[in-house]
Amino acid sequence: QVQLVESGGGLVQAGGSLRLSCAASVSIFSFSLMGWYRQAPGKQRELVASITNGGTPNYADSVKGRFTISRDNAKNTVYLQMNSLKPEDTAVYYCNARYNILTQYWGQGTQVSVSS
Repeated sequence: QVQLVESGGGLVQAGGSLRLSCAASVSIFSFSLMGWYRQAPGKQRELVASITNGGTPNYADSVKGRFTISRDNAKNTVYLQMNSLKPEDTAVYYCNARYNILTQYWGQGTQVSVSS
């Protein structure tokens, strides 16, 4: 059973930084893609950033230049470094791990709140 455990969320002022971590219960090397999604109240879940098992990142336009996704295969952990945070970044952030289009897993989510 694959488990993803997020941590690192919290309350921060606008302009501040947070680093989210997603620890997997299995080797993440076998996941073709890992990513971070977020869901704000009343909105659909959206992709924030993803990274392939080869290390190629992809970002939503809204976070480009501010967020950085990385993965440490030795620690089975994916990170999301979030800088220059804005109130509109407030959401529950979810870790996602995908073997293929049919098989994927989600973490339980971690709350990020940015005050103005």
